[in-house]
Order: sequence, then structure tokens, then C-alpha cells
Amino acid sequence: MAFMRKIVVLACICLFASCDWFTSKEDKTQELVHEEMQNINFNEVDRYPMFSDCDEMVSKPAQRICFETTLLMHFSRTLEDFDFVIDTEVKDTIYVDFMMDRNGSISVLGIQKNSNIDDQMPEFNGIITQSLKSMPKIEPALKRGIPVNAKFRIPIVLNSN
Repeated sequence: MAFMRKIVVLACICLFASCDWFTSKEDKTQELVHEEMQNINFNEVDRYPMFSDCDEMVSKPAQRICFETTLLMHFSRTLEDFDFVIDTEVKDTIYVDFMMDRNGSISVLGIQKNSNIDDQMPEFNGIITQSLKSMPKIEPALKRGIPVNAKFRIPIVLNSN
């Protein structure tokens, strides 16, 4: 009788321990995907967009610096081509919000500036938008090796003397 009781207890332990054996592979996969999704930081990319001048083998901060520097140099060259007629001295920072899609295309989401700049340089938004469209080819940002959409904000400092 004691032997039979031990077998029943052992069988119950095996039954409770084996519940995981009966879950489907789909359920296990869904659980793993859910856990992995909790670990992904969707606010950061693994690799910043790359211009041909930038080295993809450098650190992520260096990639960001190269991306931003190249972008700002492009804006600077574009703005130098225009002669703005300004009534008063301008010292201001403009913020350009743009989206780089997974295909490497750029679109302006918004330009934050004060009304004084709008009054003195009404064509500024068009120039910035056109400048972004004339950018050299850019490889999109990557997250886990997959091209992704990425939003950026670039400050442009205007200083007229």
C-alpha cells in the first residue's frame, strides 16, 4: 500500500510538472516574442542613417555625429546660395523636424521658428524643404539589422551681422 501511494504521488508530480509539455509551439513562440518585444527600446536605433562619407564601423555616437555634421554642412551650403534681405539683426535657432523613412527618403515634419524669421524670410521653409530633397543618397537607420523609419530634430543657428 505504501508503495502504491508513492507511485500515485510520483505520478501527480510528473503530471503537474509536465503541463508545460502540453502547450503548443505557437503559444511558446508567442511568449518568446512577447518577452523579446519588452526588451526592445523603440526610441533608439542600432545604427544611424549613413551618408557615403560616414564609416559604419565606428561607434554609434560617432555615427550620429557624422550624420548630423554632414546634414548641417548641406544646410549651410544651401543657405549660403541665397541672399536674404533682412531688416534687423537675426540671432536665433530654428529647429527642423524631419522623418527619414526605411527607403532613405526624407520629408519635413515641421520647422519651429519665431514669427520674426517668418516675416523677414518667408521663403525659408521652402528652401529647407528643397535642401532636404536634394540630399545625397542616405542609407536608412537600422534597428536589429532592419531598415526603419526614424525622426530627427536638427537645430540651425541663424546669425546675421
